[in-house]
Amino acid sequence: MPATVYTEKDADREILKDKTLAVIGYGSQGHAHAQNLKDSGYNVIIGLYPESKSREVAEKQGFKVYDTAEAVQKADVIMLGVPDMVQKKVFENDVAPNLSAGKALLFSHGLAIHYGLIEVAEGVDVIMVAPKGPGHIVRAQYVEGKGVPALIAVHQDATSKARDVALAWADGVGGTRAGVIETSFKEETETDLFGEQAVLCGGASALVQAGFETLVEAGYQPEMAYFECLHELKLIVDLMVESGVAGMRFSISETAKYGDITRGPRVITAETKKAMGEILKEIQSGQFTREWVKEYEDGLPNYNKMLEDGEKHQIEQTGQRLRSLMPWVAKRNLKGSQASYNG
Repeated sequence: MPATVYTEKDADREILKDKTLAVIGYGSQGHAHAQNLKDSGYNVIIGLYPESKSREVAEKQGFKVYDTAEAVQKADVIMLGVPDMVQKKVFENDVAPNLSAGKALLFSHGLAIHYGLIEVAEGVDVIMVAPKGPGHIVRAQYVEGKGVPALIAVHQDATSKARDVALAWADGVGGTRAGVIETSFKEETETDLFGEQAVLCGGASALVQAGFETLVEAGYQPEMAYFECLHELKLIVDLMVESGVAGMRFSISETAKYGDITRGPRVITAETKKAMGEILKEIQSGQFTREWVKEYEDGLPNYNKMLEDGEKHQIEQTGQRLRSLMPWVAKRNLKGSQASYNG
């Protein structure tokens, strides 16, 4: 049965009208939520740790900035917009001691709640608003008068108004302009982690690298391998996003289409799907989260080594050289501009 899609007419904006909304953290999602809510007419404050480099940025953009604990004290609805592995510490040190009954704690991803890294007192609403897009897109679409679809969920409804608050917040960031779907913390967390690991990031990057290596090892020029296995992938994904898999197939040549439907299943086999199932079980059982928490607490030794090894892959050097020949491709040093934790 298709999910109900909520739009602007379904949101009760009055429920947040006289509230103070605090966004803890001013990173990718935090800045977008804060700016959109502010432009929607709500009273928004920012909570950051004293040494945060984002304090000056947020103040210049018109926000009152407080230390995290004070922001929680002043607010009625608090968004914990810091990275997953930082949330527990920020919550225990600055949020929980100042989180009185009747307030609402909001997340944009459910990992910390679903896997029990954070446990919230009974008198507090625990809700989620998760736009299905990165923060800069959430902001850009709002400015253009549009919106990014969003998910809402309620984990704890202490006031009987938790769902209404979540929907109003989603409306404030522009989600209802596109459509809002209700889910659960469990469903959002497990499907999000699975998508990242098996398809969007892990699956796609491994597929691209394996294809590149296959061609190069067979004696083809790395430049040719890059074009065929990475560069043109965007064209196919764009067609899928615009028209679905069937629409993509309609748009490509008959030769490409025949190769797709006859050879694709030889790459993504029953064994591949079995491995995906195992990944999903690790997510559902909490094994992945326990592993990730331990890696983080150990100082990220394996994480950093694997990232460094990936940066040395031949496809990275080949791509950097070829992208310099493409004036239409935006040149961005994403690693150098990555926002640090803004707690």
